[in-house]
Amino acid sequence: MLNIALFGPPGAGKGTQSRQLVERFNLCYISTGDLLRKELKAESALGQKAKDIIASGNLVSDEIIVQILEKTITENPNANGFLFDGFPRTTIQAYILEGLMNKLNSELDCLINLEVPEEESVRRLLERGKTSGRSDDNEVVIRNRLKEYHDKTLPVLDFYAEKGVRFDVKGTGTIDDVQEDVTRIAASQYTKKPVSVVVFGYPGSGRGSQARALAEKFGLEFVATGKMLQEEMDAGTDIGKQVAELYASGELVPDEIVIPLIEKKIASSQDARGFIFKGFPRTLVQSYILDGLLMKHGCSISKILEIEVPMLQLMERLAKRSRTDSCMPYDTSTEKIVRRLQEHEQKTMPVIQKYEQQHGVKTIDGTGGFDQVFEDCSYEIQSLFQVGNLPT
Repeated sequence: MLNIALFGPPGAGKGTQSRQLVERFNLCYISTGDLLRKELKAESALGQKAKDIIASGNLVSDEIIVQILEKTITENPNANGFLFDGFPRTTIQAYILEGLMNKLNSELDCLINLEVPEEESVRRLLERGKTSGRSDDNEVVIRNRLKEYHDKTLPVLDFYAEKGVRFDVKGTGTIDDVQEDVTRIAASQYTKKPVSVVVFGYPGSGRGSQARALAEKFGLEFVATGKMLQEEMDAGTDIGKQVAELYASGELVPDEIVIPLIEKKIASSQDARGFIFKGFPRTLVQSYILDGLLMKHGCSISKILEIEVPMLQLMERLAKRSRTDSCMPYDTSTEKIVRRLQEHEQKTMPVIQKYEQQHGVKTIDGTGGFDQVFEDCSYEIQSLFQVGNLPT
């Protein structure tokens, strides 16, 4: 996830910059004013509470604001992150936001502060007032708004400066110049995050060989359930003995065995540039588990690859592999091979369809030679580290 707070005095151009950031990084836009108006219009319970407070001439409390924010965040679980426009406005709200981000096992990645001198803000807002028809676009009200902004906001800016995530941008340049600076800052924070790539494909598609080579090329941790389970079998552990029996019958290894091994791998690789997952998730249940595991450790899925190979070619490859030293326990008969292919069709294809809706899945033609497939996969992963192509 990429979470950004965009700050700046009235007239700084936050709306313009917010729109391009939301589109560029697939963020959920959060403006407390917009959200409050939405609740009022919907006449929700929160909206009714706010309406009564406003009618009495008071400001809407932080208690109501935080409930509206939490509702919006939880209603957008598939967002790539959140852009907070002008929030938090006080240090109390900054602590509130910290708490909300903790619930997501996340944090605010950067506060971007658009710096505009007071007289320039006044000039812009007075110019806007000529056509906006807004009663508050007059000089007395504008200067009061600017004073309130500076009085309440400077402590917030200091709060995030101490955390090392405040970035100042001169907001007096052209829209394109400001946009370039803002995007560069956001992208630099995005690329600091570990990437997580999932490689899908039917048995025999070459997903294992490709994922292993890609992990080595890009300095990613190779997370393969097969490899970890094989290590358990080689060590002769109780888990290994259970796995051997399951492999012999062509059955999938249950989640109770796989999940602790996956989490142990993620937890022990926190300094890694990222992860490549092969052979996991294989089921819808595992896909939700993986989402939760990654979120718990401050990560999320960055790219989904699916290596496609026609069924007849898959059968030929698996039959050929069964006669080599690379033979897997489930390659030893046509019956087992067919069962594995059917299990992928029935259990794993729904996972790919889920991710297609949430993230998008990049299909790779797996019928060519290893080098060609590797080049195509590498191109997709390389884009994760190129600012000009973020997010994918």
